[in-house]
Amino acid sequence: MKTICLYFEIHQIIHLKRYRFFDIGTDHYYYDDYENDRTIGDIAERSYMPALNAFLEMIKEHGDYFKVAFSLSGVGIEQLEMHAPQVLAKLQELNDTGCVEFLAEPYSHGLSSLANEECFIADVKKQMAKMEEYFGKKPTVLRNSSLIYSDEIGNLAASMGFKGMLTEGAKHVLGWKSPHYVYNCCMAPNLKLLLRDVELSDDISLRFSNTDWPGYPLFADNYINKIASMPDNEQVINIFMELLALGISQPLSSNILEFIKALPRCAKQKGITFSTPSEICGKMKSVGDLYVPDTLSWVDEERDVSCWLGNPMQREAFNKLYSIADRVRIANDPRINQDWDYLQASNNFRFMTTKPSNVGLDRGIYSSPFDAFTNYMNILGDFINRVNSLYPEEIDNEELDSLLTTIKNQGDEIEMKDNEIVRLKAKVTKMQEEELKLKDKVEKLSEKKKAEAKKTTKKTAAAKKTTTRKAAPKTASAKAAKNETAPANAEEEKK
Repeated sequence: MKTICLYFEIHQIIHLKRYRFFDIGTDHYYYDDYENDRTIGDIAERSYMPALNAFLEMIKEHGDYFKVAFSLSGVGIEQLEMHAPQVLAKLQELNDTGCVEFLAEPYSHGLSSLANEECFIADVKKQMAKMEEYFGKKPTVLRNSSLIYSDEIGNLAASMGFKGMLTEGAKHVLGWKSPHYVYNCCMAPNLKLLLRDVELSDDISLRFSNTDWPGYPLFADNYINKIASMPDNEQVINIFMELLALGISQPLSSNILEFIKALPRCAKQKGITFSTPSEICGKMKSVGDLYVPDTLSWVDEERDVSCWLGNPMQREAFNKLYSIADRVRIANDPRINQDWDYLQASNNFRFMTTKPSNVGLDRGIYSSPFDAFTNYMNILGDFINRVNSLYPEEIDNEELDSLLTTIKNQGDEIEMKDNEIVRLKAKVTKMQEEELKLKDKVEKLSEKKKAEAKKTTKKTAAAKKTTTRKAAPKTASAKAAKNETAPANAEEEKK
């Protein structure tokens, strides 16, 4: 039976303000609050709220037949908290239905997986804690920023305990293979991989309202018929996109939400179900290893990381940023940490791209890639100075490595203690449950004995009554016999 895995990304760009060279050292606030408030408010009104309301209607109509997954970047959540809290409230309402899954991803929506393992692990764990805070459960499936994946990244994800990961069904990786199967990481067989169907996903997110597209207009029944006509053994259809595709990339006037709402009705007629990523990872077996030696993503025609690191400016900014990753981790300063999250966001590097793209790129305040690079490097220069004021560059590598080792050992020790606490709590809980069971057993046994005692008492009393009743007739007959004999004896005496 075929199943559709429908997933949406929710991330919000943090707009940097115009920051000049002469601001370095005097201004430590880097963000355009007006633009951030304007853009998130606009997206929430035109996309997020209408789309989430539509999903809620679909769940109310179809129950647990319809399921959907989301991932939220931490910086996106922070923007929603400040400028559109109604979106988070609606996501919590969806979570309460039990038909929605929330995935893990880097808090910053950054590129740390390409630069620093420890930084990447910390980034993901921070987002997972946020997910648990809002939705009451830690994610078990990982979705890296823009579906970035390689064999090494998959191996790292498996070491973190994830059972599955989402990535792109790129042709240069799959070759003759189909994205409609579950695969596994070649370096970590326990990590299952769900591959995005590029064509079906882009039909909705990129082409739906394009009147020049040969497939226009796209109707839900035709879309589902296309899925149903696939070979029977191709059972997993992964449709992944950004949530803002529903309302921004494809305007509401295009009837995009009516199309989405019709999908479950048409799918049900064809016997096609909906599943969350964790359900697929739990139920379906992998058909084999997927080899991805070079990093891929879901961006641009090349499906690689060249949109962020394709020119010298981008690589210079990237290397400069992550050169202080360990110092930031050691400093662990709240304000530094927040700026670090925002400066890591991948869109900062995307603005610097010189690549032509079929997907329009809004550079915001920047007039060119060089303009984006200059502004970012000015901000980064000030940020690095602040980090170095806490841990100066004069600290040599050996001393820094020693500090990092100490921190790592402390972290490992804390994690071991936390695990021990969890184990002991589980043991105490089990002992308490056994104690309650024992008490319940003793009470039941006591009640049983009391019942048996009462039963025995009743039987004894009944036996005595029966004996008394039997004795009574014998006495009466004896008296009668005596009375009859007495007159006879008296007459004999008289004679």
